[in-house]
This record gives sequence, structure tokens and C-alpha cells, in this order.
Amino acid sequence: MKKIAIIGAGPAGIEAASVLAKYGAQVVLFEKSETPLKNLQDKAFLFPNFQSAQEIADDLNSKLLTDGITTAFGVDISDVKWHRTEWKLTDSKGQTYVSDAVLLTTGYQVFDARRKEELGYGIYKGVITSLDMERMIKHEKILNANGDVPKRVTFLQCVGSRDEKSGNNYCSKLCCVTAVKQAVEVKKQLPKCEVSVFYMDLRMWGQGFEEMYRTAQEKYDVSFVRGRISEAAATFDSRIQLKSEDTLMGVPLKMTTDLLVLMVGMEASPGTNTLGKSCDISGEYGFIRTISPHLYDNETGKPGLFVAGSCKRPMTVWDTINDARSAAFAIIDYLNTLP
Repeated sequence: MKKIAIIGAGPAGIEAASVLAKYGAQVVLFEKSETPLKNLQDKAFLFPNFQSAQEIADDLNSKLLTDGITTAFGVDISDVKWHRTEWKLTDSKGQTYVSDAVLLTTGYQVFDARRKEELGYGIYKGVITSLDMERMIKHEKILNANGDVPKRVTFLQCVGSRDEKSGNNYCSKLCCVTAVKQAVEVKKQLPKCEVSVFYMDLRMWGQGFEEMYRTAQEKYDVSFVRGRISEAAATFDSRIQLKSEDTLMGVPLKMTTDLLVLMVGMEASPGTNTLGKSCDISGEYGFIRTISPHLYDNETGKPGLFVAGSCKRPMTVWDTINDARSAAFAIIDYLNTLP
């Protein structure tokens, strides 16, 4: 029976492991955290249908019970090398493992908003990230710096994406629709709250996304302002004063908000960076490079080494899961060529 090592127990790793095990492979799923689905567990609802992220996590976790899957949590794989006739994996403690094929599903991390000092994250309590807001929504505790229900919430797009100063010129793809989704969720929980979204341009590219944007305006009275926030500072009562510009009107703006939510983009995770370099498949911005995004997007050019999910580029959960299924079948095809 052929052995496959999968590194990363997020949606991509679990879905690929489930498919491979059903086709008779022996899968070992490595995860450096003590639990799977770390990024998904932080989410409340997923767009465009506002399905509970916990429901999706529970469904994925149930797939780990499939015969043929062995999980190795708390194991940080730091090196992957081809050794004679098999792949050799080494963890951070020096222990080694071997497999016939390897699938990297090492995922992403969110941009550290403290790198944008002018926006005040980590300095002023009223400045939070989209991940912080997601947790507030999940636990139904949307509160300002004073622990009160906010009267005004402001979202700022493209923090750490499409930004030469931060070193990330690419679009993170998910921030626009996440801001709209979170704005709607804030209005659902706090109907009297004033909600605004500052954006460069809204990229509502997916099925149902444009409709959600229209619903945010027409049903929930969310305001959208085309412009950038250049500076944030705290007021005496712990609110946040913003300096910005309305680029449609061509006029400067000053406003005060109870919460400023920074929509942080996606970056390659430390594991993606480490293994990309180890396997000599690093691409732009630390994401992993594949042969071709069109026909061979799960293949690396190294026999038996495959990749799936957001370690390649920013992806939605559904894109990630579909990509994982594609990778699983590419691995099955490869295994069928082995003696």
C-alpha cells in the first residue's frame, strides 16, 4: 500500500486525505498545531450564504475518521527531501518519516497590521483587525475600547495587500467580500450602528457576491466610501479619529469612529516559506510555485511532490477544497505509475 504524507491539516489537507484514503492510500496527516483547522476555527460565517464555519469544520473533522488516515498533531515538518526512492520528511525535533508522495497544504497567515503603524493597530484599542471582528461576531460581543456597544464601525480595505510599502503588490482576493459580509453581520447584531466601508475598488468577483454587496447597501444601509484612510489616532474618550480622502469627490475627510476594522490580507505561512525553500519551489511573495496555473496547478515539477490550497495564493474555502480534490486525483495518477 502506497504511503502519502500531507503537511497541514486545514481544509485542503483534510479533504485531500479523505479522498486519497477512500481510494486505498495510506495517509499520514501532519499538523504543527495541536488541533486541525486553525484558521477556519476563527471564523463565524462564510460567504456568500452565511453558512456557519463551525458546521463546515465539524464536517471536515468527521472525515479524519476515515480508515487509512493517521493524524500527527503537534508535529512541525521542517524539511522535505527526495532520498533515493522515496521522500524523507524531518520534523523540528529531528525525527524522520518516509513516504511515496508528499502533498503540501501549509496554508496562509494573515498580514500583521502592526506593520502599518500609521493605522494604530497595537497602539489604540479601538483599532482591530478583520480577524478580531470575526471573533466578536462569532461570540456576539461587538464592543468598543471602553467595553460599550459601538455606535459607529468603520472598515478599511487593502491593509497589507495591493500595497508597495508593505511589500505585497498582489490582491488578497477575499478582503472585499469579507468586509461586506462583516458589515452585514454587524448590522444584524447592532441594527442602530452606523457602518462604513472605505475601499480603493470593490472586487466582488464570485457568484452571489455582487448581490450581497447590493443587499448590504439596500437592506442594511451600509455606506461605501471610495477612498483611503491615511492616519488614525485616539481621542480622549478612546474613540478613533480618522484622516482620509473621498477620491470620488476629491475632498479630504475627517471622521470619528468607535471601531476601525483593518481588513488584513493573506500572506504565505511560515511553514509555506520554510518548505518552499527546502523543496526549491518558492514563488512570488513566499507562496509555492507550481508548473502551471492552468493545467498543472497541483504539480511542482518534482515527481511525487504536490501542492494544494492557499499555500499557492489566496483562496476561498470552497476553492481550497476543490483544489484539494484535484490534488488528490493527481497523486492517485502518479501512484499508479509507480512499480
